[in-house]
Amino acid sequence: MKTVKIDSKTINSWETFHDVFFQKFKFPSYYGWNMDAWIDCMDELNDELILIDLGDCRDLKERNPEIVEAINECSAFVNYRKVEAGESAVITISMFV
Repeated sequence: MKTVKIDSKTINSWETFHDVFFQKFKFPSYYGWNMDAWIDCMDELNDELILIDLGDCRDLKERNPEIVEAINECSAFVNYRKVEAGESAVITISMFV
């Protein structure tokens, strides 16, 4: 399993959320900086399980609870699409909230 550590303290808006994921996951230059694009890019990851380690997200959850919720929901959707296609889930999340 590959681990990608993301310092949740660097995320303070939707723009910084997308910037951080764009850089950490090396999304393509045409990335759309929205959650539909995020889902598509995460879905295109190889079949290796990836642990996204967000560490202590209490501050992020207090400042931007919708971002924490989107990470959970969209990761679950990526995994759902993979499983429905007969593949294995590719995302697992670690965070302290």
